[in-house]
Amino acid sequence: MSATLGKLLSELDSGLKVLMVERLSKVASESSHVLNNAGTGHAGNCELNYTPQEADGSIKIDKALEIGADFEVSLQFWSYLVDQGCFPDPTKFINPVWHQSFVWGKDNVAFLRQRFETMRQHQLFEEMEYSEDRAVLNAWMPLVLQGRDPQQRVAATRVKNGSDVDFGFLTRKLVRTLQKSPNFELKMSHTIETLRQRDDGRWHVRMKENATGKSHTINAGFVFIGAGGGALPLLQKSGAPEGEGYGGFPVSGQWLICRKPEIVRQHATKVYGKAPVGAPPMSVPHLDVRVIDGERALLFGPFASVTTKFLKQGSVLDLFTSLKTDNFKPMLAVALDNFDLMRYLMGEAMKSHKDRVEALRAFYPLAREEDWELASAGQRVQIIKSCGAYCGQLAFGTEIVTSKDGTLATLLGASPGASTAVQAMIGVIERCFKPQMKTAAWKHKMKEMIPSYGESLIENAALAQQVRQFTMSTLRLDGKSRGVDKAG
Repeated sequence: MSATLGKLLSELDSGLKVLMVERLSKVASESSHVLNNAGTGHAGNCELNYTPQEADGSIKIDKALEIGADFEVSLQFWSYLVDQGCFPDPTKFINPVWHQSFVWGKDNVAFLRQRFETMRQHQLFEEMEYSEDRAVLNAWMPLVLQGRDPQQRVAATRVKNGSDVDFGFLTRKLVRTLQKSPNFELKMSHTIETLRQRDDGRWHVRMKENATGKSHTINAGFVFIGAGGGALPLLQKSGAPEGEGYGGFPVSGQWLICRKPEIVRQHATKVYGKAPVGAPPMSVPHLDVRVIDGERALLFGPFASVTTKFLKQGSVLDLFTSLKTDNFKPMLAVALDNFDLMRYLMGEAMKSHKDRVEALRAFYPLAREEDWELASAGQRVQIIKSCGAYCGQLAFGTEIVTSKDGTLATLLGASPGASTAVQAMIGVIERCFKPQMKTAAWKHKMKEMIPSYGESLIENAALAQQVRQFTMSTLRLDGKSRGVDKAG
């Protein structure tokens, strides 16, 4: 998010001085790292939790449409950067991968069929395919069909124009591009100690070097807090009244990973299923092909777990130090109202390797324990908001909190996160740089970077088609589908 905002602002006004502060010794080592996020290129294609079934049996697709349109905005910005020569080879961070949903059982098959019928009526999802034919599904996802009970009812959808995104590589490339500007500075291995707004509205920010403990101070006219799980503590340090009442509910995760070439070459798609009852959205199970350090691998999970850390490289005291007088009651209320979620997370944490592989067999029936290893996924901090004196709400998703004067913005929450970063950061710019956004220069530049800016891709079918043709071609996503490739 921070790298995206920095690049957008530098394109809008190359004279702006931008300073990025990173606590770790390497950029994108937390939420954006390849193992710490789903990497799907969330487009609403296959994530079933974005299309809930209503009490009357209808399927609600508003969230999927919103996320799909937001991802199209990201694709436009990345295409602009490719055209500008910032990203000479887009295949380094994005590649075409089928997005598929898979279910089993009579009720789930009926749900998926109805979801397909509803979604394909909209231009953003008109290319979606559906099948209950085992021969077809075996061609789509052979590992998922191998060894499966022939009497089991199964169904799947497929979207060929899906993608896989290495957000870690993308983030590092954005930062390297920013570093070419004399008006950009990156401070690694620095920790923000205090944030205080002065009487003139500017921010006094004090940071320290992690290695030496030496402190530095800067004077900033605008501060963006895009620190993943670490955003809430920094928002609290700012003292901004808009941050009062916010709390955080941390959730950790783990993946099962298979690197055996003979298995990996048989599965080259992303297959999402339905989340278990009581599971948080980040725990929707999926079997993905992923490129990790240049090598193809299969990931299954994530398996959620209990944690008190807000960051993967954080402290076990993070949750406790975030408790303040203004958020204690909402957080207590959420804890009391979510015993089922806590029980689910505790159960996930207690699973053995055998238990996790057994869960995998719902997607890959012939999976063997010895072919898979466990790896830590990223930390997520779900939002807790006050909704009354003794009431709290656990909110999934992301939320931007801005100060009344527009000099401070903070991104809280988790998924879909990175995939919608460009639209989210455009929102920050529109809120916090209102005078500049009214100028012809900024409007023109924004339209150059995002051709659909100011218009709705959900409502304008012709524009959506035009934009998609441009991004698919520029990002090299319109070539031969990267479905199952027996040659690997």
